[in-house]
Amino acid sequence: MEKWFAQRRKSKVLELADREMTLAIDTVTQLQRSIDEAHKGNKKEAKASIDRLSLIEHEIDELRRTVFEELTRGSLPAKDREDIMHLVKRLDVMADHVKDSARSVLVLLEAKVVKDIWNKLAEMASDLVAIATTLRKAIEKLGASPSEALELAKSIDSVEGKVDEKYIEVKALLLQNSEKMNAATLLFLKDLVESMECVADSADDTADYVRILAVARETL
Repeated sequence: MEKWFAQRRKSKVLELADREMTLAIDTVTQLQRSIDEAHKGNKKEAKASIDRLSLIEHEIDELRRTVFEELTRGSLPAKDREDIMHLVKRLDVMADHVKDSARSVLVLLEAKVVKDIWNKLAEMASDLVAIATTLRKAIEKLGASPSEALELAKSIDSVEGKVDEKYIEVKALLLQNSEKMNAATLLFLKDLVESMECVADSADDTADYVRILAVARETL
């Protein structure tokens, strides 16, 4: 009976952690949709995506607390508990940066933004989705195929480099178009692009940890 309860708790922790990780990736998708709709001038649709993102982020917070509570009960080996905790924390940081990005988008829906800037931000958001999707696949492969997980995690670096390039391009566009937008709009655009760059950085940081886990599992 004791083993039965321990196994059920183990399954519960893994299910909760998996759900939290899935939702963290979903926030990036909703951010992309909000920017795409803002780029098209569809304020209502953009706000709807931001509202969905906020609901997802709230669930992530609740799941994180629940996962940590379950982990303290010691139903998993110490190393597994530590690995799950680190992954959950890192993905939570990524989701926080996504939330910050969405808040800036929400404010910018009422601002006059140069189309070229929205276009570049949309491209940047697409790269973020690519990073998040690849990260999700890498985490999924950790248990079944550490070598595949390692290669997927490594591939994130190149996409993260594209985000860095677009980050610089957006900053240049802000300077070039500074006379076409007011100071407040420029400030919120600066906050947005910096938050988006932080999303990529935090995802890359998570990928680095996945690489460590993958190498450790390959040597077992």
